[in-house]
Amino acid sequence: MPVKPHSKDLSSLFTEATKRRRSSPLKPLLKYMQADPTLVSLGAGLPHPDTFPFISVTATVAEAGKSSVDATARHVDVSIAARAPTAVTEGLERFLQYGNGRGVASYAGFAQEHTERVHSPLYDDWDVVVSAGNTDAFVKALMLFCQSGDTLIVDEWTYPAIIETVGPMNIGLAPVQMDNEGIVPAALDSLCLNWSADAPRPRVAYMIPTAQNPTGATMSMQRKQAIYEVAKKHDLVIIEDDPYYYLQFGEYRPVGETADAEDRYSDLPGVTALIPSLLSMDTDGRVIRLDSFSKILAPGLRCGWITAPKYMTDKIQFHNETS
Repeated sequence: MPVKPHSKDLSSLFTEATKRRRSSPLKPLLKYMQADPTLVSLGAGLPHPDTFPFISVTATVAEAGKSSVDATARHVDVSIAARAPTAVTEGLERFLQYGNGRGVASYAGFAQEHTERVHSPLYDDWDVVVSAGNTDAFVKALMLFCQSGDTLIVDEWTYPAIIETVGPMNIGLAPVQMDNEGIVPAALDSLCLNWSADAPRPRVAYMIPTAQNPTGATMSMQRKQAIYEVAKKHDLVIIEDDPYYYLQFGEYRPVGETADAEDRYSDLPGVTALIPSLLSMDTDGRVIRLDSFSKILAPGLRCGWITAPKYMTDKIQFHNETS
């Protein structure tokens, strides 16, 4: 099996605040406090788990591939109990206790395993850090490289929440022409080549490759490859915000007026025929991928994760530890 290369070091593009971020001094103490279950620690402000009033948490869910309102769906009970770790999860007390900013180990482990299976990053030092959904992830990723007075490259029609997020941060937006597949590579190249504004040249481009909000545009593999080449040429970091990735419908095929929606099921790409992600073609480690369960489980769960080179996810972890 060929050895994967190391990512390119882009830390020179970090903001000064990012360069100064360090792990919270309290977090390394956790391993000592949790090593001895008989220890009652008065350090770091950790409540003793015996004081937690929660004995267990149980959810009844529909079987995979079925809706909760489908009368034929088999119901499955999922339980997590205090002081009762299983082969797949920690005990409930670990979920309820303060963590290390990287996420509960079982959840972070799932995210890493899933990312390897679906995207198989091409460099060896990639890692994941959990997020509270993609808006939280976007802010943490953006603040690695952008500060007041900087400019973020976006689609000419971009996600409205992004506009409201960067406005108070005094980060400008540089819109790029779109077509039915999203950002036009030639337009992105032209923007970077002819940048003459008073603000520093943009270091980050934000895009939603699948079912772009608000236009619905989806990038083909060829479009992603072209965008990535432009990013390499101009040393851009790409924030790949992809919450709709698993809701791909394949190429449009008109059906007759009397056809049932189920007639399209055989055309759906499933997991094996999804359009490859930008992350999957990233050889430099310049793509920060944002994943979320908001569109495929429930948005109120606020569960997501970020994939990037470890030296970047470490900085996001440090940010999580103090936010």
